[in-house]
Amino acid sequence: MLPHAYALDGRVAIVTGAGSGIGRATARVLAEAGARVVCADLDGEAATATAKECDGIPAAVDVSRRAAVFALVESTAEQQGRLDILCNVAGVIRTGLVVDVPEEDLDAVMDVNFKGTFHTCQAAARIMCAQGGGAVVNTASGAVDSATPEIMSYSASKAAVVQLTKNLAAEVGRYGVRVNAVAPGLVRTAMTARHYLRPDGSVDETARAAGEKPLRRMSPLGLIGEPEDIAYAIHYLVSDAARFVTGQILRPNGGVAMPW
Repeated sequence: MLPHAYALDGRVAIVTGAGSGIGRATARVLAEAGARVVCADLDGEAATATAKECDGIPAAVDVSRRAAVFALVESTAEQQGRLDILCNVAGVIRTGLVVDVPEEDLDAVMDVNFKGTFHTCQAAARIMCAQGGGAVVNTASGAVDSATPEIMSYSASKAAVVQLTKNLAAEVGRYGVRVNAVAPGLVRTAMTARHYLRPDGSVDETARAAGEKPLRRMSPLGLIGEPEDIAYAIHYLVSDAARFVTGQILRPNGGVAMPW
């Protein structure tokens, strides 16, 4: 009974941002659980590489374009006969003090992180409600629980994702559709690697260790997350093990948002 609750055999999933990091790990975990995964990413080559790893279907998609998002969702449902799972992982970040953020940076972040998630949810929810069930997981961030200088645009976009998750969950629950979110803490991905990558793209291990040391102290576990840590949380939320869970924000963050 326990393995059955986590099995995804016969289910069709879309994972955005599947070309790297959390999205790539999520596509691989869902495929290992039995799902047929559409691996979507702005970088078509990266999407193809992930799809090859998990026997999935690659899709080059810019989630900031509403028409492209709807085409992805609708073509997936048409070609696969259904859509059971949507994982919105694609995201970008722009840094800068509130007083200095240019409008184009704010727009770029909101277009991908919030509007991209919104439109994908909108397209998928229509299909899932009509078929009588489905599971959506959006990616928020630990940034919604604290005030961190220079990432206001990112934090605001993720806070909007949290509210979208709750509102959509309230609207589609009666159709058997569940909507949840994950709010990861610090995870080793390309987004966080910008702090310790050399100009040639290699990792400066000394800089990484120095940057992670104070962050480890913030966690009762003393850990920095890996993409798989978030992928396993997403797997739980889309599985039948979470059939009684909707409108929730799961925080796999090593305990950093907990006063201690």
